[in-house]
Amino acid sequence: MTELPYESEEEFQKTLAFRPRLLDFGTLRDGSARRLVLVGREIGIPASELSGAAFSLDHLFVDADAVPTLVEVKRAADTRSRREVVAQMLDYAANGSRYWSAQLLRRFFEDTCRRDGTTPEEIYQGALGGYDPAVFWDDVGGNLLAGRLRLLFVADQISVELRAIVALGRYR
Repeated sequence: MTELPYESEEEFQKTLAFRPRLLDFGTLRDGSARRLVLVGREIGIPASELSGAAFSLDHLFVDADAVPTLVEVKRAADTRSRREVVAQMLDYAANGSRYWSAQLLRRFFEDTCRRDGTTPEEIYQGALGGYDPAVFWDDVGGNLLAGRLRLLFVADQISVELRAIVALGRYR
């Protein structure tokens, strides 16, 4: 196989949306492999209680521990500084956890399932381990309120500088 860069960020994003197992990492509380489930792409994030979507997150996933995972995709060709990329993600996380509701995310998830030709029930029974939907989305809501979110920067190349900034988050 020959490694080739993505033609566009859109192509990169589609790959992750249809192959979320590329992002699998670690284990859940019960020791099973962490599987991410797509809630939606280009999810709107309000900047206040009264505003509509002020920002757009590339991908929002959840796992079987009901932890929302925000994913921002960047190509090496994106010339924005590492500070801008990190600040953007922190802004998304702060506003998403504050203004999203579990019901809204559930609606995004169900719309995504319909668009992708699957049913939410298949996902609940499969990747989400048989979680009762009402309990699952209540747990997602609790994680949002508590600020328990996972932030993933996904890039075809991650600069040494960005890697150093992100690594600081592990030392809290």
